[in-house]
Amino acid sequence: MIEYWNYYHSRLINATLDHLQLVSISLVLALVLAMVIIYTCINKDKWLDGLIYFFSALYSVPSYAFFALLIPLTGLGTTSAVIVLTLYSEYVLLRTFTTGLRQIDPLIIESARAMGMTDKQVFLKIQLPLATKSIFSGIRLAMTSIIGIATIASTINAGGLGTILFDGLRTQSIETMLWGAGLTMLLCVFVNWILQLVENFAVRKLELEG
Repeated sequence: MIEYWNYYHSRLINATLDHLQLVSISLVLALVLAMVIIYTCINKDKWLDGLIYFFSALYSVPSYAFFALLIPLTGLGTTSAVIVLTLYSEYVLLRTFTTGLRQIDPLIIESARAMGMTDKQVFLKIQLPLATKSIFSGIRLAMTSIIGIATIASTINAGGLGTILFDGLRTQSIETMLWGAGLTMLLCVFVNWILQLVENFAVRKLELEG
């Protein structure tokens, strides 16, 4: 293992950075889309539930099949991978965000509106802060999910740690497979740790402001 690192450390580092970039772009896009959907449909439960069911159906599609369906439209490479990972993230984000928002006491929302707050102010200043823990839980869950799925993206030339894993499978190299799998797991742990720190900071800041 150490000898492999000495020979191929630059390749392993580059694959890890490519993987992180791929999932980060996908998650940011999914997060923006989720916020737009929830803000637009926050008072339209049927629409929101319908969209959650729609993304749930997409989430159930096997990743190989999803990539294959997009290749004729967007071709091989990063674009197809980002679209698939974004759509996979969307279901997790919408489900957790919606759950957190619906757990807020309706009396709090009514009181805010009675004080003259607009729907936008209620959403930004009341609902989002109170649903902070659910929001971060959804982000962590989505990120962990797509870090694993993104390894499949190497089959469509999107790069990432999947290139290490599949190279190990192709050459029957146990060391290569172990490095690919190990770095994928370490990336999950590292990203979750960073997001946990960000969540703790955000919660503390909200508590001080409250």
